[in-house]
Amino acid sequence: MAPSIQRAVLFDLDGTVVHTAPDLAGAANDMRQARGLPALPEAELAPFCSYGGRGMIGKAFERAPGDDGYDALIKEFMTTYERRMTRASHPYDGIRELVSQLAADGIPWGIVTNKPEYMAVPLMDHLAFDPAAGCVIGGDTAGVSKPNPAPIYLACERMGLAPAHCIYVGDSDRDIAAGRAAGTATITAGYGYIPAGENALAWPADRHVASVSELREAITSLWHKP
Repeated sequence: MAPSIQRAVLFDLDGTVVHTAPDLAGAANDMRQARGLPALPEAELAPFCSYGGRGMIGKAFERAPGDDGYDALIKEFMTTYERRMTRASHPYDGIRELVSQLAADGIPWGIVTNKPEYMAVPLMDHLAFDPAAGCVIGGDTAGVSKPNPAPIYLACERMGLAPAHCIYVGDSDRDIAAGRAAGTATITAGYGYIPAGENALAWPADRHVASVSELREAITSLWHKP
């Protein structure tokens, strides 16, 4: 049943809506193999996908911003990833059904990601969700990225709703911090790209889910809480 007033659900992209690790890790391994280095297992790289290119370069080459050669590596990674970003990435099982259910209840959805807009929009177009996201806000769309709340404010503006009428779902502490700062309800996607040693249950989200199948109930519970 649709809520009595207009609501919306906003999602992070990588690790929340789309399993992008095959192509993010693939791009890092393409670079390693070009240098005569063995490929790293996708499972080893996946927990760092939430940090995008910075995470991939950090894990695959042990380089961080400010280190010698980092800027060249990150530039190469972005070019390599852009060439293959639609090769194997796919929505998590149940996500297409979830957004269809939300649409049937008259609830729009959108994306707020730290992935650059010039990558996020083509990826979402390629995946052809039905219905399509009502907005796709990249990490550069608002001029700042999460955990700054500005991208979520912009998404709410484009959806025509106040943050208090939206829920934000993400798989990183930056997502939860951004949602709370913007004034949305928040849900931790515990099935996403969470590095070993991080306790997602400790993040101050309103709800925590371990699978996509739990998202529908968590969304409903937030809109009908006492």
